[in-house]
Amino acid sequence: MMGRYFARFDESPTKKVKSGNGYVKEYWGEGSNRARNWQRYDHGGENTNMKFEEGVDSYVPYAGKLSDNLEITLNKIKATMSSCGAASISELQKTARLTLVSSTSIIEGGAHDVILKDKEY
Repeated sequence: MMGRYFARFDESPTKKVKSGNGYVKEYWGEGSNRARNWQRYDHGGENTNMKFEEGVDSYVPYAGKLSDNLEITLNKIKATMSSCGAASISELQKTARLTLVSSTSIIEGGAHDVILKDKEY
């Protein structure tokens, strides 16, 4: 589930593409037709044509070198662990609880009562 995260960096094999004032990189999910076309899903010679596509073929904002972004990511993970009262990964696995929320809650939990600036990629 980390494909989108890693796809943004120089180290991923996809090309950097100019988009507007910045750059993006190609990204496709494992359930997409593109991933299936790479013949990763051999079913013993059976017809592997997909009946429906589960993943997406898209772009993600370019983020430069992985090494330049790693500290930020680690700090976000540590902050999340702290919010869960966990000092280690094993403690996080024991104490963290997933909570089901509605799509309205997700929208309400985002930025509100402000006008967001457009991101420049």
